[in-house]
Amino acid sequence: MAEGWSRFAVRFSDYYNSISTDSIWMPPRFRSREWMFIPWGNLPPARHVGFGTKPELHNYLKMNSPHSCFHSTAYYTDPFQTKMVDKGWKGADLIFDLDGDHLPGVSDRDFPSMLELIQEQAWTLWSDFLSPEFGFEEKYLQVSFSGHRGFHIHIRDPKYLHLDSNARRQLVNHIRGEGVNVQALMSNDSGRWKDRLSSGQKTLIEKMRNIALKKDENDIILNELDEIMKQRLRSPDCKIQSFSKKNIFSLSEQCLNDSKIERLTSDSSKTVFGEKGTAAFFELVKGDSAVVLGEAGETDENVTVDVKRVIRWIGSLHGKCGLRVTELPLSRLDPETSDRFDALNEAVVFSSSNSFNVEIIQDDVRARILDCEIEGSTGDVFNVPESMGGFLILKGWAKVMPN
Repeated sequence: MAEGWSRFAVRFSDYYNSISTDSIWMPPRFRSREWMFIPWGNLPPARHVGFGTKPELHNYLKMNSPHSCFHSTAYYTDPFQTKMVDKGWKGADLIFDLDGDHLPGVSDRDFPSMLELIQEQAWTLWSDFLSPEFGFEEKYLQVSFSGHRGFHIHIRDPKYLHLDSNARRQLVNHIRGEGVNVQALMSNDSGRWKDRLSSGQKTLIEKMRNIALKKDENDIILNELDEIMKQRLRSPDCKIQSFSKKNIFSLSEQCLNDSKIERLTSDSSKTVFGEKGTAAFFELVKGDSAVVLGEAGETDENVTVDVKRVIRWIGSLHGKCGLRVTELPLSRLDPETSDRFDALNEAVVFSSSNSFNVEIIQDDVRARILDCEIEGSTGDVFNVPESMGGFLILKGWAKVMPN
């Protein structure tokens, strides 16, 4: 855990003691769910915990003030059993996890920009796929900020609770674009992927031309596309086996040829960049247009596919940054609305009245908490309110300076 965490473990205790029992949110069928808590320090997680009432949960929080709190997405006959096979799986919520740490070309250390981009991805997931493509209904939907780097979309429609991992994987593969034939779709099909690919092709051409002309941020765009290509090359349905950053730059130079671009946009079946170059171009279109979904821990299994997963409990504090896991209306997920959700204001619980000095211990850090903004690198010293100090220290980006 981050150095200096003990100072803020006490503040977690203050938070859990300050909230009322009535205000605590409990997931539906909470008696059928397993709970898990990560303590402070290097102690192992507390697993296979269960509660029958809100007061029981609140008492646990006040006594233990954990680093992080989770409940299972699954429902069990006996959630207290220590072996998964003995719990008696009865179904699971359909969960979509969007984590900014997985965005290609985006630095976790530019926290405000990362959250802005992952919120856009979360809205796209709902507005482009979950609602129009799959017909999921808003009345079964719950949206929450994860407390750290992303958003969770919970779907509790009874029709889908018993979907097995294979069925859920098909949903994920479609959203990720696995198996999508870009050229065929753009030539013959209709639907959300056709629309996204048409728009994505125009966006990619613009990015490529910026790279070739060495316009502002061209290196950033090149690195972003290189990360996308690396992701696509790991996919089993990728049409090519290798494509380096140097190859991407060469491809970008070809995108300056108006004749080639005109032929490509009029007929996507034409190999205007050569066979490998054209295949690479459409792999980049697909990768740049796909929605990035989080993975389950250190495996390649997607969170949605894992039917025995735990998810952060709404209302708890996230031990890696001190922000609250916060529910929000679907309408406020929309980045274009004037009332869009702002996690760096609305998920903050620590005080902004007390301040202290911190020294940055990571390079290229940018953060905003409430009205406080900092941008710096290793060795820089700032006087910050507790809300910002807690964020920086729990992130491992800063240390407290002695008085």
